[in-house]
Amino acid sequence: MLRRIGILAVAALATACLTGSPPATAEEGPEQIPNGTFDTATDPWWHTANLNFELSDGRLCSDVPAGTTNPWDAIIGVNDIPLVKDETYAFSFFATANPGKVARAYVQLPTDPYTQYVSAAPELSVSGNTYSYTFTSPVDLPNAQVVFQLGGSATAWRFCVDNVSLKGGAPPDVYTPDTGPRVRVNQVAYLPKGPKNATVVTDATEALPWQLKDSAGTVVAHGTTTPRGVDASSGQNVHSVDFGSYTKAGTGYTLTADGQTSRPFDIKPDAYASLKLDALKFYYTQRSGIAIDDALRPGYGRPAGHVGVAPNQGDTNVPCQPGVCDYSLDVSGGWYDAGDHGKYVVNGGISVAQLMSEFERTKNAATAKPIGSLNIPESGDAVPDVLDEARWEQEFLLKMQRSDGMVHHKIHDQNWTGLPLLPDQDAQKRELHPVSTAATLNLAATAAQAARIFAPYDAAFAAKNLAAAKKAWAAAKANPNLLASPSDGVGGGTYDDANVSDEFYWAAAELYITTGDKEYKDFVLASPLHTADIWKTGAMDWGNVAALGRLDLATVPNALPGRDEVRASVVAGADKYLAALKAHPYGLPYDTASYDWGSNSIIVNNLVVLATAYDLTGDVKYRDGALEGLDYIFGRNALNQSYVTGYGEVASKNQHSRWYAHSLDTSLPNPPRGSLAGGANSGIQDPVAQAKLKGCKPQFCYIDDINSWATNELTINWNSPLSWISAFVADQGDGTVKAPGACTVTYTTHGTWPTGFTTQITLKNTGTKAIDGWSLKWSFLGGQKVTSSWSAKFSQQAATVTAANEVWNKTIKPGQSVTFGFNGQSAPGANPTPDLFTLNGAACA
Repeated sequence: MLRRIGILAVAALATACLTGSPPATAEEGPEQIPNGTFDTATDPWWHTANLNFELSDGRLCSDVPAGTTNPWDAIIGVNDIPLVKDETYAFSFFATANPGKVARAYVQLPTDPYTQYVSAAPELSVSGNTYSYTFTSPVDLPNAQVVFQLGGSATAWRFCVDNVSLKGGAPPDVYTPDTGPRVRVNQVAYLPKGPKNATVVTDATEALPWQLKDSAGTVVAHGTTTPRGVDASSGQNVHSVDFGSYTKAGTGYTLTADGQTSRPFDIKPDAYASLKLDALKFYYTQRSGIAIDDALRPGYGRPAGHVGVAPNQGDTNVPCQPGVCDYSLDVSGGWYDAGDHGKYVVNGGISVAQLMSEFERTKNAATAKPIGSLNIPESGDAVPDVLDEARWEQEFLLKMQRSDGMVHHKIHDQNWTGLPLLPDQDAQKRELHPVSTAATLNLAATAAQAARIFAPYDAAFAAKNLAAAKKAWAAAKANPNLLASPSDGVGGGTYDDANVSDEFYWAAAELYITTGDKEYKDFVLASPLHTADIWKTGAMDWGNVAALGRLDLATVPNALPGRDEVRASVVAGADKYLAALKAHPYGLPYDTASYDWGSNSIIVNNLVVLATAYDLTGDVKYRDGALEGLDYIFGRNALNQSYVTGYGEVASKNQHSRWYAHSLDTSLPNPPRGSLAGGANSGIQDPVAQAKLKGCKPQFCYIDDINSWATNELTINWNSPLSWISAFVADQGDGTVKAPGACTVTYTTHGTWPTGFTTQITLKNTGTKAIDGWSLKWSFLGGQKVTSSWSAKFSQQAATVTAANEVWNKTIKPGQSVTFGFNGQSAPGANPTPDLFTLNGAACA
């Protein structure tokens, strides 16, 4: 499914080259630029009021004043340039800057939304260079515009230009990606005792020898490849390599086959510890409504965006689109959705839900470990940082709810903005768009989840979320068919969804888990989705959220009838994705003839299902499938590159963004480490992709260009599954499979009353050796608290409880048990039996 429709076609259709003349053409068309040589006059060129024209040495020059803020604050241009659809043009000019500066050169539509057919950011020098670009026009246009944007400098400078030329008849710009060596590996790392697989691109049809070499070039393992034939997703004849039997940790390994040597990689137990944090740290720099502290994110500091400080109109008092409503709302805060300044409830919903689920996994999965510090402003407040970050978005979602319970679908600029543009410099009018059933149910689901998760840390915030969730649920039931318009795509994505039955199912599941109420239980059990095969090519995305409910019903403690069948259905989904992975020569769980928009997120979400099946069953095949599938993201793919910024020898770094825009403005950064690019997209909907990737095989339908929004955007809902799976992989250590502890636990709640409950626990030693000292740990669903206890020493941190032995019951002999208990203080909602008990760090059966 497309992530969005109607995104502004802001596209650079060629790369610059420093040459002495424009590219040669076989049959050059006529010159389209009037007076591009400036021999005696400046007409018909024009300039903004803060510039002047001067002819100097046959060049057009202008002194650019100091103190301009935006590139478009100072412009030189010429109008009425005709373009012919599908014609390829050569655009070139000579330019100087004193002192050296970065300018912007555009061939574009002359009116809003100023669609750009060439978008270039040449670095101008004092001595000057000729810059040449090739592009194919996607439209017939009689009045295109050529402009040089010169603003955005704190200091004054002088700009000169000459020999501006635009001619048709240019040879098409043929794009050939540099795929490097034909041996494709995970360029980051493999776990020492995890699977290790690679793909070799070769013409050979018979098995080939391979060698694994350490950093010194010594052969440490060898074997033969497995021919796999022609891979339909890449069009390549490939072989597979399995070197999983080699387990020694080290750095700088390479794999050699068919005369080619792979890019280097590591074998390390802690290889993904940094990504576990970096994928989450992405969200801090996506925040709206707060200044980003450069001390916390060096190189990424910026003023607060959309807080009503000029030129912003701000998000603190946003009106609706004309005719939609007669009120305004404070919808400040939250995360910017992607590379634009819009904020969308349905995309924010799945994103914040997956971050909260990543935290809930630390309470309920045997191999999960604490997430750690994210170095954000809230760090050190006794709340896990991942929840502090999730709260930033959840509070925004709550603000999007109106008094009747319905929720506005989105808020964004009135019109599309160009690149680059820092959030605080966005001068566009902001607008609320109509309420929708889908957005309302997204809030019902995430607020219900937040109610139980935040209860141990902030009871008032938890209660606020639970009230909002119930109100949203009732409103959605009363308005089940208020759908977002597929034509509402000016200034932001549509995020339209014609079927919200999955949103109803997800919301009911979360409300049931949190409250235990019969209304939600009955809805879940009656929904056709509850027993349907929901495991399609992609398990979940913003428009298909039934799996979010299914996964939480399977993994978060609850008393739903038939829960074993729910868990079995998740395992069945994992079996489907595992079969696809094993059948694919590149080892990815994605069985499709064409790649969808955001294919990388689809792949990673399928890996979440595999990892969840491992959490549920302990069967190592699912864990290994999740580990192997991640190899594709980090370089074991047809393009031989990592799709995560900062990870891998060759990695994406020019993702589509208005403020991580280094390739357009060298004063701005590339995206931060841990940002996932959208990935291969057979639809190639943007002009860059259409010009460069026409006829591409699915895996080749990607380009690391900031203007390729269809293949290379970053988004909050693509980083959320990356964050989840990165934590899972990091939690596996060196890949050693840990055996369950030799114990069983019987947890019985004997009595309940309005404010409390009594629970008795029996811990049995099922092993062959005596237990000499014990500590049993589990987590409550929400805000329950131990108030008194007997026969054990109790302690509690947030929702996690530890019961340790007394002196007199320290030893538990084989086959024997100890019994102890506690009185607890109830929290609003359900109080189910925990799923996970760990004895001295090992999970009980």
